[in-house]
Amino acid sequence: MSRTARLTDALRGRGALLFVGTAAALVGAGGAAAASASAATVSAAATRIPAVQQAPVLTGKGGHDSIVTTAAVRPAPATHTTAAPTTGAPTTGAPTTGAPTTGAPTTGATSHTQPHNAAAPAKPAAPAKPYEMYDSVTPSAIPAGAPMATYADGPYAASPSQVTGHSSVTWIDTNGSDPQGASVLDVEPGDATPQMAATWAAQHLDDHPHSQAVIYTMLSEWPATQQAISGLPAWQQHNVRYWIADPTGVPHLVPGSSATQWYWGTNYDISTVAPGF
Repeated sequence: MSRTARLTDALRGRGALLFVGTAAALVGAGGAAAASASAATVSAAATRIPAVQQAPVLTGKGGHDSIVTTAAVRPAPATHTTAAPTTGAPTTGAPTTGAPTTGAPTTGATSHTQPHNAAAPAKPAAPAKPYEMYDSVTPSAIPAGAPMATYADGPYAASPSQVTGHSSVTWIDTNGSDPQGASVLDVEPGDATPQMAATWAAQHLDDHPHSQAVIYTMLSEWPATQQAISGLPAWQQHNVRYWIADPTGVPHLVPGSSATQWYWGTNYDISTVAPGF
């Protein structure tokens, strides 16, 4: 059998006559356009040939003809890449899942919750009220711990040891000799005079310009004492206070006075004192 006959028979046996017929059509067409169109047809047909079909290729070795098959190329299937899930925060617009978060509000949010350990607002200080003050020529007769007044000089001068244990002590100068140490001048018959009151007040305030000069006197001596004080500089007049004796037996404050001695007793006297005395 001739080489051509053997090739034809081999191709027929392999079921590849499609390639032979296509090649003959290309030769018989005799035109470049027909060949180009047929080539396109062949290419399209080749893509539909199953991968198991093989086209024979003739080789000649050792004087014998043999057939070596070459597998037709199958187009690689399209690949579908699956992206790995991203990690981290969800993409914008994606709804979140799960229970709503709880706890402290986020930064910038307004919270109306008062911390349980927040300091309570400080209470306003209670307004100062008048209080009672005791005075006596015998300091030991005054109730323990009570505010007291006693004498710094004169026949009834008390010692510091006699006034211990009292909440406050006011020292009285009976004769005008201690304007630096005492805070009160006693103006009454047998003690300092109204005219002495002005001199004593000026000396006391010169030594203690941020303090007060207190004049103790009776209602009958008060006008003359005020007249003497009126000759002092205005700032000194402003710092003079009056402790007026008016023993009615009823607690009260004489208008214009900072303290009023309303009780005269056997062991001690009692006065009502305004705040700031």
